[in-house]
Amino acid sequence: MRLWLAAGGPAALKVMAAAGAACAPVRVLWGGPSEQPLAPLSPPWVPALELDSGTVLFSPNAICQFFFLARGEEPTDLTNQWLEWEATELQPAASAALYSQLVHGKKGLEAVEALGKLLAYIEQGLSRRGTAYLAGDTKSVADVVVWGTLFPVLQDETSLPIELQALKTWFQSMTHSEACRKAADSVLMPKALLELKSYLQKQPPPCLAMERAPSNEPEPSLQEEEGSERALTEEEITAAADAWARGAAALPKPWQPQKPVLPVEGMRNVLITSALPYVNNVPHLGNIIGCVLSADTFARYCRLRNWNTLYVCGTDEYGTATETKAVEEGLTPQEICNKYNAIHADIYRWFDISFDYFGRTTTPYQTTIAQDIFQRLLARGFLLQDTVEQLRCENCQRFLADRFVEGTCPFCSYEEARGDQCDKCGKLINAVELKNPQCKLCRGIPVVKPTQHLFLDLPKLEERLEPWLEQSWATGDWTANARYITRSWIRDGLKPRCITRDLKWGTPVPLDGFHDKVFYVWFDAPIGYLSITANYTDQWERWWKNPQQVELYNFMAKDNVPFHSVIFPCSLLGAEDNYTLVNHLIATEYLNYEDGKFSKSRGVGVFGDMAKDTGIPADIWRFYLLYLRPEGQDSAFSWSDLMLKNNSELLNNLGNFINRAGMFVCKFFGGTVPNMVLTPDDKRLLARVTLELRQYHQLLEKVRIRDALRCILSISRHGNQYIQVNEPWKRIKGDEKDRQRAGTVTGVAVNMASMLAVLLQPYMPSVSLAIQGQLCIPPDCFVLSHDFTCTLPPGHRVGTVSPLFQKLENDQVEALRKRFGGGQAKRTPPVSEPSPAPATLMAPGDPQWIQELTEEVAKQGNHVRQLKANKAEKAQVDAEVARLLELKQQLAVAEGKSPEVPVPKGKRKK
Repeated sequence: MRLWLAAGGPAALKVMAAAGAACAPVRVLWGGPSEQPLAPLSPPWVPALELDSGTVLFSPNAICQFFFLARGEEPTDLTNQWLEWEATELQPAASAALYSQLVHGKKGLEAVEALGKLLAYIEQGLSRRGTAYLAGDTKSVADVVVWGTLFPVLQDETSLPIELQALKTWFQSMTHSEACRKAADSVLMPKALLELKSYLQKQPPPCLAMERAPSNEPEPSLQEEEGSERALTEEEITAAADAWARGAAALPKPWQPQKPVLPVEGMRNVLITSALPYVNNVPHLGNIIGCVLSADTFARYCRLRNWNTLYVCGTDEYGTATETKAVEEGLTPQEICNKYNAIHADIYRWFDISFDYFGRTTTPYQTTIAQDIFQRLLARGFLLQDTVEQLRCENCQRFLADRFVEGTCPFCSYEEARGDQCDKCGKLINAVELKNPQCKLCRGIPVVKPTQHLFLDLPKLEERLEPWLEQSWATGDWTANARYITRSWIRDGLKPRCITRDLKWGTPVPLDGFHDKVFYVWFDAPIGYLSITANYTDQWERWWKNPQQVELYNFMAKDNVPFHSVIFPCSLLGAEDNYTLVNHLIATEYLNYEDGKFSKSRGVGVFGDMAKDTGIPADIWRFYLLYLRPEGQDSAFSWSDLMLKNNSELLNNLGNFINRAGMFVCKFFGGTVPNMVLTPDDKRLLARVTLELRQYHQLLEKVRIRDALRCILSISRHGNQYIQVNEPWKRIKGDEKDRQRAGTVTGVAVNMASMLAVLLQPYMPSVSLAIQGQLCIPPDCFVLSHDFTCTLPPGHRVGTVSPLFQKLENDQVEALRKRFGGGQAKRTPPVSEPSPAPATLMAPGDPQWIQELTEEVAKQGNHVRQLKANKAEKAQVDAEVARLLELKQQLAVAEGKSPEVPVPKGKRKK
């Protein structure tokens, strides 16, 4: 590929940075505006990329996207919207600012005046999402493009308004990255900038509509701005007030399915599976969010919608990994399976995962169903026999299955690659391709010998697979990564896939000449969904051979996609037995741990059996994992961020609102919900909450679990602001009119808390149950509707109200960070931490509280600046920055503001 760039050209900067960030193999050709570009239609200063095919791209953003796509990073919806916003909103304003700098000689804040609202918009996007980068916790093409547009204008960082701290941190992080730094050095040379200035002086000044509001919201999934910015229609306000007045009687009656749960004619029947976890290890937080927790959240939502729902999972127990683990621990494979199945079940029970049935694959049903599918494929000519060159250990007198071999990866030279896949580069490997192979059992050097195996004839099944995929993609919800990975398999051409292995521990192959072999785990394991359901009910075929009535959702991490989107569907299509195939394939990216990966052997990261020893309740873990669920990009667990989200979002926002609403009923009205006389402002609040409620539904129906959680937090922010503005603690002391107003505000607030209890149930079931108990919410109200109704009418009595959340202290979190930071391969005893006392819930607007917090923020800010000046350890700086952010959040709450909206410059006392 040839990349034509004009030195000094603003668009060249982002293209060069994108090429570096994506490690694109391009040959750069430098020129100027007077030279002939690669594309005849390409205007001066605009980059052009000539592909190997001869096609020329001359849209800078398209070139940047091409580089990232070529690396296998498909943009998310959020990334695409940032790119569109950059092209339509930021780029024109940045061009005007650059023109004023180079041509008119403006400097600093004066030059970036045209960017004011746009910079604040980026700040808001970063701070609201709580992520390090625009579309997640890792850099994307959106970050490179937006940075590349801003950098020519903002090279002098002092021109950034001081209150835009999140933007400043992001901008510095991007500027200091290797790809961006090298791009700036090569593109923005003084001589080239003079040439650009000369060119611009001959052009008319850019025409920019002043005070233009940003469009193409980069976070349509949240719509937090929509609820506070766009005007409500009279129809929406009237409809919300009417829905409220209809009360609990308008709610659908909660559906209680019979046991076992079976499909019901005329109902929406939802079958949910999460990828079967390997039995041979303990799941870490990334495993838990990638599969079982995500599926559980959606299953709970489905039940609240009165959809007839079955959620099954279990341990994947056959295969090489189990035999390997058994050898390591000196146990039989069955003993290993029994041991780890119990560990898995205990972990998921603690995390409150609501399986209808959690089973295992080592059952007679697994053998029966797998062998039946095999026989049907064999009879229909979809299986092949072939001789395979395989490693054999003469010392052990056996052919070595892939995981019994280790060696050097032929692709990246990683020295501990397995015989099936390299953990470093992720590529699939044939064991005979390994360099310097070793037998894992005896450490001997194996030799290559021929052996017979059976193959699934995927090329022959491709003509059935492709039309099914097109239909499933058109009618179902597949995540972008699932579609991309599947397309890449199809695009590269399907090849016959081996389905047998030389093992003893597995489902036997029922064919003469192959009785010493078992089915390969990736032919066998997905059939576990069927056999586990069969162990739950002997009417399992009503779920698994009923595509007309059943919707199937598969949850997994992205590495499992091809087995669920290509291999397993091919097996079922070839079996020709009316099997239920996946309608919605939901795949996450990876969750990392702090700055690296989880590692049980190195003691890095929190594993499922350790979480309960931290003293942090299961619901807090659920909330945080779902808050940073890697839906579009990899994300990273961070102890500092966990503390921040617990203390700001849960304690100061959600918990603060629900506690105050309940306490006002108890303190001012004797524990009885007062009469309510709604004003136009109250009805507008009902309409705004209804918008958030419907957005919550839209997102969860699309399995946008993380984004839907923001709707809950947005509703509680609306509630806190509503209480703050109306001050019922003051009005209750006034005249009859004031006392009536206090009653109305309290009644509306406690009904918002009641609705939040239901919305929270998929995410934090124990907290939801606690709210239900404290407010005495009737069980018939625990069902989801699209309308906000009055479920706690005047006269309803609440119970004892108490704080829902506890503050996480910095010392406590630092101790946990050290404990799980490495070198703890053996289980360490639980850290003995005194339970922190619930934080005092003070009323927003309290002058003394505001003064104290203002002083604390100033003091902590000075402390952080001093640490940075002294070049303190990153971990120490991060912890103190987290403390500063927490204090700022508390101050925002105290001042009656949204805790995530940056405080305007000059509002705080210095």
